[in-house]
Amino acid sequence: MAKKARRALYIIGGLFIGAWLLALGIYLSTETYKTKDVPHDASATVTPKAGLRISLDQVLDGVWRPRTKPVVWVDGEKDGLMLVTGGPNGYVEVQDVNDDSYSKVLMKRGDFPVHGGPVRVSKYWPSADLKRLLLATDVESHWRHSFTARYWILDVDTQKVVPLILGDENRRVMLAVWSPKSDAVAFVADNNVYVRDIKGELYQVTQDGGADLFYGVPDWVYEEEVFSGNTALWWNPDGTSLAFLRTDEKDVPDYPLQYYASRPSGERPKDGLENYPELDFIKYPKAGAPNPIVHLQFWDKKKNEIFSVDTEKDFPDDDRLITEVLWAGSNKVLIRETNRESDIERMLMVDVKDRTGKVIREIDVNGLDGGWFEVSQKTAFIPADPAKGRAEDGYVDEIIVDGYSHLAYFTPLENDKPTLLTQGEWEVVEAPTAVDLENNLVYFASTEKSSIERHIYSVKLDGTDRQPITDVKRDGYYDISFSKRGGYALLSYRGPAIPYQEMISMPVLGQNFTKQWSTNEGLHEIAKKHELPTFHYSTVNIDGFDLNVLERRPPHFNPKKKYPVLFYVYGGPGSQLVHKKFAIDFQAYVAGGLDYVVVTVDGRGTGFTGRKSRTIVRGNLGFWESHDQIETAKIWGKKSYVDEKRMAIWGWSYGGFMTLKTLEQDAGQTFKYGMAVAPVTDWRFYDSIYTERYMHTPQHNYAGYQNSTISDVGALSQNVRFLVMHGTADDNVHVQNTLTLIDKLDLGNVENYDVHFYPDSDHSIYFHNANRMVYDRLGQWITRAFNGEFLRLDGLKPIDPEKALIHPDKRLE
Repeated sequence: MAKKARRALYIIGGLFIGAWLLALGIYLSTETYKTKDVPHDASATVTPKAGLRISLDQVLDGVWRPRTKPVVWVDGEKDGLMLVTGGPNGYVEVQDVNDDSYSKVLMKRGDFPVHGGPVRVSKYWPSADLKRLLLATDVESHWRHSFTARYWILDVDTQKVVPLILGDENRRVMLAVWSPKSDAVAFVADNNVYVRDIKGELYQVTQDGGADLFYGVPDWVYEEEVFSGNTALWWNPDGTSLAFLRTDEKDVPDYPLQYYASRPSGERPKDGLENYPELDFIKYPKAGAPNPIVHLQFWDKKKNEIFSVDTEKDFPDDDRLITEVLWAGSNKVLIRETNRESDIERMLMVDVKDRTGKVIREIDVNGLDGGWFEVSQKTAFIPADPAKGRAEDGYVDEIIVDGYSHLAYFTPLENDKPTLLTQGEWEVVEAPTAVDLENNLVYFASTEKSSIERHIYSVKLDGTDRQPITDVKRDGYYDISFSKRGGYALLSYRGPAIPYQEMISMPVLGQNFTKQWSTNEGLHEIAKKHELPTFHYSTVNIDGFDLNVLERRPPHFNPKKKYPVLFYVYGGPGSQLVHKKFAIDFQAYVAGGLDYVVVTVDGRGTGFTGRKSRTIVRGNLGFWESHDQIETAKIWGKKSYVDEKRMAIWGWSYGGFMTLKTLEQDAGQTFKYGMAVAPVTDWRFYDSIYTERYMHTPQHNYAGYQNSTISDVGALSQNVRFLVMHGTADDNVHVQNTLTLIDKLDLGNVENYDVHFYPDSDHSIYFHNANRMVYDRLGQWITRAFNGEFLRLDGLKPIDPEKALIHPDKRLE
């Protein structure tokens, strides 16, 4: 090369290098290489930035869980009073939402001395006059809601603490409830009801409570499926009478639970027996088996007398469910009952003064839509007040109006022709939320704007002037907790953006009061630094029904790629997974951390879109719901960015049942993989109250139960592979479900599945790190599935170690 040419080449090269170094210097000095934090945008359809990936550890450790500050409202000299734990002036104090200077300390410290040592308070309840606190210590959980504890009473003025049961401070108490007049506590110990007045005098209300006879507290099935709590005891407003449930379960069969790695009883076995599992028995009525027999009884405080009231047209003992009890003044009680199959509902009214009772309202939904009644415990008593235009007592209740759940005002109490407060092709949700008696206003949440949102409204008792409390022009999912007189509320925004809470005043007060309560600033900062999946809402029409769908797409989604798709399902009657609440959960991790598309469709049978789509599943659970999953998956499989050969479905509990039922119905045509956690596999194994509500009894619907059982193992064998996991001490969905399925698979010579059991774990699968293990296994298993590892399991043959890429012995190093 000529010398001049080389020289020119060097010059040009030097210029290029110089320019490159200059650009690099500018780039480094301006720090443009660093990822810019961008606030979270819930409506984003593309990822706005590069950032950190979501990790499974973050999800399991609660890093992405919004923080909330609950409020316990109390009544007092003015509206807006609330209890605060760990406030600036004491352990428990009363504060005024509208006056930061107001403070009344009820308990100075969170512990108190007993026999020279401190005892820590776990729970507390103030008396209505705020002069005393009922304290629970040494709490031991029982089932999902129930617990036992040692109970104490604290005098606010003196700060002195005495045992609830004088002379027996160590006795375990199952429930304790203040009288509305603050002069007594009703409590349950050893399944008997007692009342202890404030002077210390003790009344034993019931005498024969025991292992098979419960007073004042629910048994397992009523706790789980009816009351969703540990209370079956109710004071009247003036504290002169007590209503309580008598539950006789002597005919309810036992179900055994074995514990292999723990001893929940806390009892030390005798020498030589320590290597045997601990065995526990629970009274568990499976579908078609004898139910507990329930009666409502009453106690007259003045006469110290128990009595019952017979009602004409009451259900027979073996066909009665008592689902709600509400005092309508001091002498009348409203009792909601249904038959065993939950399709005939009666509202009873009992007069405890005259000791008479009658049915005041009855509806049979068999002739209406063939559906069922869900449990409802939100009925609100509306006392008469002629000065306010309320001539007689009444109540507000949820009823069916043209196939949707709506609010109605019944007055007088015996009237079965109500004033409709709401109507339309939308539904109220667990309503009413609150009633403002001073202004004749009823507050409620509804789906009026969208079935996947929740907004708060008010309506007058005459059914006029329905007004939104929340901004319906903005997407939102809200819930609300009202002060005792309804003038103030804690409004909780749950999504779709990052949640927050604020205290607000109601418009009727004529003031525009707002106070920040929780902002989740920490969550905002975390979201800025991470790249999150995008959330896409739509509907699909299956057989004329519009079904809500949520698709989670990976960050930096590329429509030219072919993505695997994981369907996440629950699908139980009345449930909802597609909603606009903020949720960075396992599904978000799969999309944001593993780069898979995750789809959820709320099929027929799920809630909040009207009874027509909901009640169609009755008597044949799993058929239409699975059909909707499959048909939606076929729609997704045709999308240009979906790899239709890599589609899977997973769910827990009812979702586990749905996973297996979908794989069975589909037989490998659409879904290739599935993961079922704690699944129901035969509805004859599940509890009576839940199952018979949707399936009738097995005696009345043999074919339906047969169809709903996971039984076609030949169809399951057509899938590439599926996973089943279960806790061995599951008191809800018994491990019997998974074990009998495995037996069917064995008989059918089906081997394309994996199974994992978690010793001593209940339905939530938490014992000994099990919950983390469940999600680790789910994430790893679906990754292996979508990587095609299970495809290589067909026709396995021994390999020649000399020809293997990795010698077997090397794998152990």
